[in-house]
Amino acid sequence: MSKIAILTDSSCDIPQELAEKYGIDIMGFHILLDDEDIVEREKYTPEEFYDKMRAAKGIPSTAAITPIQFCEKYCQYVDEGYTDVIHVPINRSGSSTYNNAVMAQGMLREERPEHHLNIHLLDPHTYSMVFGWYLCEMARKLQNGAELRHVISEFETQMNKMEVILGPYSLKQMKKSGRISAAAAVMGELMGIRPIISLNDGISKVEAKVRGDNNVPPAMVKWVKSRVDDVKKMPYMVAYTSSTAKRDELVKLCKKEFGHAPLLVFQLGGVVSANTGPDGIAIVYPGHPRHLEAYAPQLP
Repeated sequence: MSKIAILTDSSCDIPQELAEKYGIDIMGFHILLDDEDIVEREKYTPEEFYDKMRAAKGIPSTAAITPIQFCEKYCQYVDEGYTDVIHVPINRSGSSTYNNAVMAQGMLREERPEHHLNIHLLDPHTYSMVFGWYLCEMARKLQNGAELRHVISEFETQMNKMEVILGPYSLKQMKKSGRISAAAAVMGELMGIRPIISLNDGISKVEAKVRGDNNVPPAMVKWVKSRVDDVKKMPYMVAYTSSTAKRDELVKLCKKEFGHAPLLVFQLGGVVSANTGPDGIAIVYPGHPRHLEAYAPQLP
């Protein structure tokens, strides 16, 4: 009989109560901020981390989870009699964490050459509850008796079309992460210009620029409408960092323009906000499949 573990990292932003409900293991990233080594989800709440980020002299940086850490976790699953582990780390193009998990599989073969653990390593192509929500759905379906290969296929299909449009109100972290240029960040702060940034398959791109905070949510909604055939049938999520006022403003506008409430409203965690900044909002929605194989015609 199969015994299946589900493993991810703290970039998933899955609330602890859901992680416990669905038996999802979450490994914490290390975030370095002003010489303090912070393990996400262990010491600070998101709100406390955002306060520290604003007060900090420097910019936070993240450290990838190491192959040794992953190998130790895999060994634990072997010792506990698991037959399979579904491992969904942070987006492959945004961190070396995915490649470290690949290295850990080789280390496991050396440590436990007789092991029979099947490791299903999946690239979510994205961040936060954008994949965390569907990871919970996968776990729920497995608990209800769904086939492993079926839920993996569903997850990969969903991840291949998830898109994010981001409205950052603070540009300091965006400049450091390279998502906008230094010149654009300086001009943006001086003139109140805010970039509207898409995050698709690990690639960020400035899609529009607006002047003034009040124009950020309408520009984000306009972008979504340009990417989706029928927004009234579109399941979507709203994400935010720390500003509940900006969050509520975006949710209100989305309800009006899309004709229905979001599937979920969630708070971004420290790993994601280390790159986007402590003040931002986002809309998450399914666009069109990005990979060419998804467009392949069905053979008769």
